Amino acid sequence: MDRRESLKSMLLGSMAVGLTLESCVTETSPEIIEDKIWAYTYGRTPKEQAFDERLICEEFFDETERQQVTTLANLILPPNESGTIEQAGVVDFIEFMAKDVPEFQTRIRGGLMWLNIYCNAKYNASFMTCTEDQQKEVLDTIAFPDPEAKEQVQEVKFFSLMRNLVMTGYFTSEVGIKELGYVGNIPNNWDGVPQDVLDAHGLSYDPEWLKKCVDIDTRGDVAQWDEEGNLIT
Repeated sequence: MDRRESLKSMLLGSMAVGLTLESCVTETSPEIIEDKIWAYTYGRTPKEQAFDERLICEEFFDETERQQVTTLANLILPPNESGTIEQAGVVDFIEFMAKDVPEFQTRIRGGLMWLNIYCNAKYNASFMTCTEDQQKEVLDTIAFPDPEAKEQVQEVKFFSLMRNLVMTGYFTSEVGIKELGYVGNIPNNWDGVPQDVLDAHGLSYDPEWLKKCVDIDTRGDVAQWDEEGNLIT
């Protein structure tokens, strides 16, 4: 099982870096508000819709942070033939969650800062200007939670949060749901109890009853019974 399949299986089944960072949420420019809101036209109460639209119209990440989150998300869940982080709108999802759950803001922004600090100290480069191998090397140091660890505890929590957000954002999107092969509740055809099960219990269907009740061509018909409980049609 490759890493992507492992992450998918995890789905189907928080970092305070020691820095006090105040929430920094700015307003989205009016010309792009409409484009953002259209994707949230699912069923909501008026109160919920107003709340969502307020969050959508705010911005948390600056452009540099968005690029960093995009790179990080693609390292966590690399693109394949099914879809990409960008197609699934994962970064927009993470931004929305950061605004919807304010306690995520310090964890995420602090973690992004730590990545740059660590990379500058080790590679004399920012996280974004490191090579992909260097980026993966950094992430490997914080990708495996250890309850007994004494070092990089907050950094590990940051990565766990980001991994969870990336996985949730991707696999709840249209692209991710298609990759999972989830089709939801769909009608099927029931043709009765399997014959081997009936045989094992010494049971059988009355041919007339079977014709009237299990025939898929008449499954939409309402059964009619007489006063003695006998099936009429």
